[in-house]
Order: sequence, then structure tokens, then C-alpha cells
Amino acid sequence: MLGRIIGMLGCCLFLSSVALAADDPKVDLGTVTEKHMMIPMRDGVKLSAYLFFPKGDGPWPVVYEQRYAASRDVGTRQAMGRLAEGGFVVCLENFRGSQLSEGKWRGYRALGWGELQDGYDTVEWLAKQPWSTGKIGTFGSSQAGFAQNFLAVTQPPHLTCQYMIDTGLSLYQEGYRIGGTTRPERFKGMAAVCREKGDNLELMKEWFAHPTFDDYWKQEDCSLHFDKMNVPCFTIGSWYDFMCIGCVDSYVGRRNHGGPNSRQTQQLVLGPWLHGRYKEINKVAEMTYPENAKFPHEAHMKRWFDRYLKGIDNGAEKDPAVRYYVMGAIGEDKAPGNEWRTADNWPIAAQATSYYLQPEGKLTQTAPTADSSETKFLADPLHPNTIPAGGFPGAKDARGFEEQSEVRTFTTDVLTEPVEWTGKIQTELFVTSSAKDTDFIVRVSDVYPDGRSILIMDYIRRARYREGYEKEVFMEADKIYKVAFDIGWFSQNFNKGHRIRVTVASTGAPFFEPNPNTGEPLTIDFPANSVVAKNSVKHEKKHASRVIAPLVTVKP
Repeated sequence: MLGRIIGMLGCCLFLSSVALAADDPKVDLGTVTEKHMMIPMRDGVKLSAYLFFPKGDGPWPVVYEQRYAASRDVGTRQAMGRLAEGGFVVCLENFRGSQLSEGKWRGYRALGWGELQDGYDTVEWLAKQPWSTGKIGTFGSSQAGFAQNFLAVTQPPHLTCQYMIDTGLSLYQEGYRIGGTTRPERFKGMAAVCREKGDNLELMKEWFAHPTFDDYWKQEDCSLHFDKMNVPCFTIGSWYDFMCIGCVDSYVGRRNHGGPNSRQTQQLVLGPWLHGRYKEINKVAEMTYPENAKFPHEAHMKRWFDRYLKGIDNGAEKDPAVRYYVMGAIGEDKAPGNEWRTADNWPIAAQATSYYLQPEGKLTQTAPTADSSETKFLADPLHPNTIPAGGFPGAKDARGFEEQSEVRTFTTDVLTEPVEWTGKIQTELFVTSSAKDTDFIVRVSDVYPDGRSILIMDYIRRARYREGYEKEVFMEADKIYKVAFDIGWFSQNFNKGHRIRVTVASTGAPFFEPNPNTGEPLTIDFPANSVVAKNSVKHEKKHASRVIAPLVTVKP
């Protein structure tokens, strides 16, 4: 994906400069000038980029985002205009093969450390332009967060700092194969961003030819190369987002294993938001947090770039290494939580505490004592439980899912005192199935006194990958297996009078695309021979299924 040193980047002239599209919506950018350019890569392919220039003659530092999504909507262009007004040239560039960019669509495969290194090439090209100071920063969320980790590994000499939001590290674990599952219907839709639509199906066939985490996928795993990441980086993660995993791991990896310019220059903010670029919000799905939940990321990003790209002594590097928002009950007077805290590093100290699944839907800190006890449910891929969402449906009442026939809930008694979980939540299930392969979903919710079950986080694991993603190990009918996995990171104060709920199921479509349960090779098109799996989760003395929570005791 991004990689090799270039000889052609010394040219200071644009290879091509193209007029803005006539059908672009009109947008007032004030004194900012917008231009469309085609930027050359080492193999002669040219990538489409929209650049925003501040008023004046320059030179200016450049801030750069890589994306496959279009960038012509009014909101995006206005945001880029505001950033440019801060005294930066802003460059929005599309991945090769997407939108107007030339070349073959390869997803992220042309961004990293392979034969093609499009991010490296672009950074060095931008640094050599007459309007550039040679200092390049990068920014962006989600797809553009992933891209920044890929870019950091390639170490372009003029990359100076980064600013990532809702990012990721490994496309296998955090993108295409979450928990070992496949999402073909989701990724068929990626054809919409491709210059040549057929490229997308060709790439998907490549993915499905590699069912395990092999050398193919290691080419898209930045976590294997933290030692090459060597620039200051500010990372923002969202509690209501599975990609919070990537945000925390990016910070921890760079802080502990990065290069000398990286280890002491990492900062992390974790807040009560859903996946997305903008964090200056306090209304999240069905939850309205206090005003203090807003994080002014646009103003802060300018401050970060002023410090590292312009050398302005504004103290940005002296801010706390970690700032995290402890979520609490909404609409309850004097409820604990709903406050920002700081830490010198992450994770903070916490006591790993087991919450055990019990018969009759109970959840307790006491281990089960029965010799034999289980809860049964079906995984029917043709009639799955439904989660009618395209993105994670967190911060919403989850009872609509929990009340479906093949979903099981395990709930504590009413809490007599507040309970805080801050850190990584894990699960260890002991399960059986009539099928060779099936999925297990685990969710955590805060149950309010009025019955609302506000979903905080969930995750899924495909059983064939229970021993790791490097191999497929299938199940024998009715034999007991341990399926253990991380659910995710969050910080939540469950208030007195609330209950904590763990939900277990095997299907939740279309959010989680169903497993055919056959154990056969996974395919792009759903097979005709899927089977219904009869599953169970054990809660007995020798097989005590549980969630492991990071319990934090806060001094009054």
C-alpha cells in the first residue's frame, strides 16, 4: 500500500490542472480559492485532488486527506474552506480508482508499504510545490484515519504530524472481516465509488480467496509496523463505535512502540459519540448529554497544526496525554459521570471483574454452581433476528432487538450503588452448536428504571475463528467450546437504580450479515444450502460464561 522512494516527484509543476466541475453546487468560500488537480504517482497514474488555497502568496504548510468518498458536497467544502482560512493549503485526494482518480481500484492496497505508495508520493509532491513550506500534516476520519496509519508506516520525509478521528489499523479485523464475519452485501455497494465499477467485484473475489489472516492480509495491517510510525499524532475515538478499538490501539502502539518522534507526542481523546468526523455535538442518537460532551475538534485541529506545522508556541503539546469522557445517566439529577477526566496514559488502572451469565436471565458477580445449565437459541440465516441499521445503533433503546424470539438477555439486579466500567470489556462464552460454524454476538446495555435498554457496545465472533484468525477450526455437534473475544472500549457509570444487561444472540441482520452455518468456504453470494444452527450458551460450574469488566472505584 503506500511505499517506495520516487524519482519523479521533483517536478514542481502540476501534471494536470482541471477546472472545477460545472455541476458542482455553488458554495461561498470567502477568500479561499478552490482548484481541482491531478497529482502524479510513481507509475504515471494521476489521482484526483481538490485543493483549497488561503488568500495571499504563500508559501503555506499543507494538510492532506486521503479518501474514496466524494468531496463535493457543500458541508465538506465549507469545512475545508474554514481550515484553509487558518493559513493552510488543504488537499482532499481520492484513492486510486475511486471518483475521478485514475488507475485500478484496490481499496487501501495502493496506500501502504507495497509496490505502490500513493500517500508517500503525494506527500513528497505536495512538499515540492512552490506554494508549500514543505511541512505536511494529515487529517481525516474513518477511511481517512486508516489511510493515515498506512501513510505513517512509509515515513515520507516531509510528513510532520497527523490528526486522526475514528481510525483503524487492520483491514481484516477492523474492516472487511469484523470478528471473522463477512459483509459481502455491504461491500458490493463500494462499486459506487469506483471509476470502473467492475474493479470492486474483482477485489472482493481476491478477499474471499483469503479466508484466514495470511500474508495477503498482513499487507493491510498497520499494527505490525508501529516502530516505523514516527510523527506526533492526535487521535479522537468514539465510545459508540466499534472502531474505538483502532483508535485506542493506534495511540497505545505509537506511544509504546513508535519511533522517537512518536512516543512522547501522542494524545488521545475518547468521548460519547457515534462514528463520524464531527465531535462538537452532545446529542447522540436517543441520548442528549450535557453541553460539556462537545469537543471543538475543528478549532483544536487548527491548534495542533499551528503547533507542529507552523511552530507556534501555543502549548498544544503540553495538554494531557489522554482525555476521556465518563458517560452517565441522562435526565437524572446528580447522576455520577458525564464528565471529562485526564490520564497520563491508557488504559487507566481498573479491576478486572467477572459478571457471570446465570439461569433465568440473571447476571451476577457470583460464579454459577449448577453442574449442568444452559440457555438455548437458534441461528436461522434465512429468518434472522433483525438489527435494521447500517451503522452501529448505539445510544438507542435496544429492546426491539432484545425482545425477538432468538435473542437472550442476562441482567443484574437493580444496582444499589453506582458502578463504573472504564476500559476494555471482554467476554468468554462456553457454547455448543449443532452446526460446524456459527456466530456469537454479545452486547452491553445500561437499563434505565423505566425499562429502556440503552446499547453501549457490541461485537461478534465467527466460531471458526475462535482459536485465532490465522486458521479455521470447525465445531463438532453439541461439543462444548470456549469462544472468547473483546467487545470493545467504553467508560460508563451505571447509576444507582439502573441495571447492567448483557445480550447474547447469533444473528442480527442486516447489520451483521448472517452466517450460512455450513462450515463451507465463505462466498460473496449467499449459498442455497444454509442450515439452521441450534446453539446454546453454558452457565454452569465448569463452563461459566461471563463478561469481564474493568471496574473502577472512584474516590468521592
